[in-house]
Amino acid sequence: MRVTLLTEGTYPHQHGGVSVWCDQLVQGMPDVEFDIIAVTGTGLEPVVWDLPANVRSVTTAPLWGPPEGGRPPRGAAMRRFQDSYERFLNSILSPVYAGHFSPELNQLADLARDGRLGPTLRSEQSLRTLHRVWTRDEHPTAASRPTMYDALNATDLLEHALRPLAVRPPREGIAHAASGGLATLPGLLAAWQHHVPFLLTEHGIYLRERYLGYRTGPYRWPVKALLLGFYRMLAEESYRRAALVTPGNRYNRRWEERGGTPSTHIRTVYNGVDPAAFPPAGPEPGTPTLSWAGRVDPIKDLETLIRAFAIVRAEIPEARLRLFGGTARGAEGYRDGCIALADQLGIGDAVVFEGRVADITDAYAAGNVVMLSSISEGFPFTLIEAMSCGRATVSTDVGGVREAVGDSGLVVPPREPGPMAAAALELLRDPERRARLGEQARLRVIEQFTLRQNIDGFREIYTELLGTRRAPDRMAALYSPARTLPQASWPVPVGSRAAR
Repeated sequence: MRVTLLTEGTYPHQHGGVSVWCDQLVQGMPDVEFDIIAVTGTGLEPVVWDLPANVRSVTTAPLWGPPEGGRPPRGAAMRRFQDSYERFLNSILSPVYAGHFSPELNQLADLARDGRLGPTLRSEQSLRTLHRVWTRDEHPTAASRPTMYDALNATDLLEHALRPLAVRPPREGIAHAASGGLATLPGLLAAWQHHVPFLLTEHGIYLRERYLGYRTGPYRWPVKALLLGFYRMLAEESYRRAALVTPGNRYNRRWEERGGTPSTHIRTVYNGVDPAAFPPAGPEPGTPTLSWAGRVDPIKDLETLIRAFAIVRAEIPEARLRLFGGTARGAEGYRDGCIALADQLGIGDAVVFEGRVADITDAYAAGNVVMLSSISEGFPFTLIEAMSCGRATVSTDVGGVREAVGDSGLVVPPREPGPMAAAALELLRDPERRARLGEQARLRVIEQFTLRQNIDGFREIYTELLGTRRAPDRMAALYSPARTLPQASWPVPVGSRAAR
């Protein structure tokens, strides 16, 4: 077996989260040969995982860094590109033109591999094409009167997002994307051009997180609409063209079905942990303590956790909050803002950012209760790891959290400090209930969420897809441009106020 694992911002250049899942996968199948195509920031990030012998290669697809040095086409070739680019822009601004997305993305990939896509997109002709398209009355962006300055901003963001198209896609085996979004680009190209089975595993909902991120972004609405339209179309194409989509929970499955994945092409495979590697944590700390583990990032909403802890501290003055984990690249300002918030609330002496810990089980053992405050999650590893360690948990009701916890922990609404604080106080004041929930949590992990179940599930899927690969007629039908695809039915349209 040969698998090309497609990642973005995670394995093998970052610790935690999806990186843990990737490492489990490659370590758990020593007989499978893995190549990795990693979408990164600059391409200079060090490999931070000890890669096993079955990882043959790591190729980076940096989004940033110096622009490409090629030259744009001229004359008739440039006119053909502008026609193609106009169709591409229409496809991401209006569902009416959605059928143009994949063929025009293929055309962009040809230029990207020649090192000419960036210069071509930044050319005066392309900027004028963009401005002309999104000021048409038929597109919702026209009402915002986009300027050429907006066109420059949008082009810059779009060009960086398209840089993974320059990577040579795999020609054999399976292309397995560990997330939606930009990591899927090489996989889609492999499917379109070489009939390589494309497998998509989603942990969180990439498109939803783009909606959340762009809501507070510094750009005007036309820029946001263009980029969100691109991510929406990329999600739809990934969902509909994948040979299989393997969500980590039923919540993701609903998004994938609404995005156009046939229900027969969806198979839920839960994340898993090794209960032996996450044994019962042992005695609780003597001081009432809430612990949190993860990567410091705005999506984790530590501000709400800190505000909730201020309420807890008012009721239990000796309580402490310990936060374990590194800080995501670019989130240093967010971490500093959280520290300032704790000081502002008068609890700075009781809130400690511990940084990365050598043994993550120490983070779970450090608390009487383990907290999860995210506004977006898939099926979080930190939660099932804490459950395996026999700790009671308080978690926000996002993604697959409720599926993971069941009746073995407390689930509260996201972004609401009051209910979060009330749940934490309830457990801190009731040691017998904490112990009972901790025992139930570990039993739940052993019964439903083990690493062995996860690895066996993907081995079976790999074998099945490679069997499909050996049936050329089936693969040709699957990836034919003429194949009739189901239409997406998103819960949040791109042009709506909620998306803005």
